[in-house]
Amino acid sequence: MNSEYHDNFQSAQAVAGEKLGRTGQKSLFDRIDWLKQLHELCLPNNQPLIVKSAENGAQAWLFLMKKGLGNYTALANWYNFTYRPIFAGDNSGEHDEVTKLALLASVAKKLSSQCHRIEIAPVPEEDQAASLTERAFEQAGWVVFKSKADDNHILVVKGRTFDQYWSERPGRLRNTVRRKAKKNIVSIRVETEFSEEHWADYCDVYNKSWKPEEGNPDFLKNIAKQEAAAGCLRLGLAYIDGKPVAAQFWTAENGEALIHKLAHVEDATKSSPGTLLSVAMFQHVIDVDGVKLIDFGTGNDPYKREWMEDVRTRYRLEMFWPNNPLSWLPILRYQMSALVGKR
Repeated sequence: MNSEYHDNFQSAQAVAGEKLGRTGQKSLFDRIDWLKQLHELCLPNNQPLIVKSAENGAQAWLFLMKKGLGNYTALANWYNFTYRPIFAGDNSGEHDEVTKLALLASVAKKLSSQCHRIEIAPVPEEDQAASLTERAFEQAGWVVFKSKADDNHILVVKGRTFDQYWSERPGRLRNTVRRKAKKNIVSIRVETEFSEEHWADYCDVYNKSWKPEEGNPDFLKNIAKQEAAAGCLRLGLAYIDGKPVAAQFWTAENGEALIHKLAHVEDATKSSPGTLLSVAMFQHVIDVDGVKLIDFGTGNDPYKREWMEDVRTRYRLEMFWPNNPLSWLPILRYQMSALVGKR
C-alpha cells in the first residue's frame, strides 16, 4: 500500500484530479475546492499536512494543519458541518469496510513519523466515519480518545410535502407565521443565481444582526458563487419597505439542503421576517428541490428544535502516538479521567 505526504494543495490536487471534486465527492465539505479555499482564506497561517494512502485504485485522504511541534488538527473550522477522512477512487462509495479500514490504517502509520498528537472534529457517525477512524488509528498503534463534540439537528423529509411537514410543526410557530403573514409587511425572494446586489443585501443584514463578525466574508462569497454556478445556491432574502431585514444562505444538492447562515435585523424582529423567510426556504427545498434531508449544521440553538425532528452526534477524536514521550502525560490524564468517571 502506497502512502504519501503533501504540504500544499497544488500537488495534492494534481494527484487527486476529479476524485476529490464535485463528481467524485457527494459532500461539499469533502471536496478539495472547499478545503483549499478554507485554508487560503480562513486558515492561511496554518501549514497544511495532507496524507494519502492508495491501493488498487482506492484512496484515503486526511487533510490536517499544524498547530505546534508534532501537533496537528483537522483542516476545518466553524464553517464545517462535518470533517472526516475522505475516500476516493473508482467506485469509492462502494469500497467495503475492510478496504477503508486498511487504507486509513496506512494513513495513520504514515502520520506516526510526523505527529505525536492529532485532533479532529466534528466527525459524523451515520456513515461510521468516527468509529472507522478510531479503529484504524488504534490498529496502527495510536491511543485514541473519542468524545462528543457537538449536536447536528436535521429534518428527514420522509416523502412529505411542505404542507404535510408544516402541519406537524408546533402550534406556536404556525400561529406566529399565520399572524405575521396576514399583515403582508414582509416580501420574500429565494434566489438560485448569484448577483452582487443580492449578496450585498445578505451582507447588510448580517452586519446589522446580532451575529458576531463574519470569520471571512470572501470565503463565503466564493462558496456562494461556486455553488450558484453548479445550480446549488439557495439565497433567501426578506425585505420591509424595500430594505433587507433577513437573509439565509443555503445550498441544495444530492437530495440534501444545508443551512449555512441565517441572520435578521434586530429592529425588524416584531414582524418576524426571519421566521417567514425560513418558511419560504423550507417550502422551496421540499416542494421545488425535492430534498430528502435538511441539515441545520452544528449547535444547539433552541429555535432549531421547532424546525428539525432528529439530532445526530458529532464527535471529537484525539489520537496520541504512544512512542513519543510528549504523548505520555496527556494519555495518562485521559486514562485517569476515565477511571474517575467510571467511579
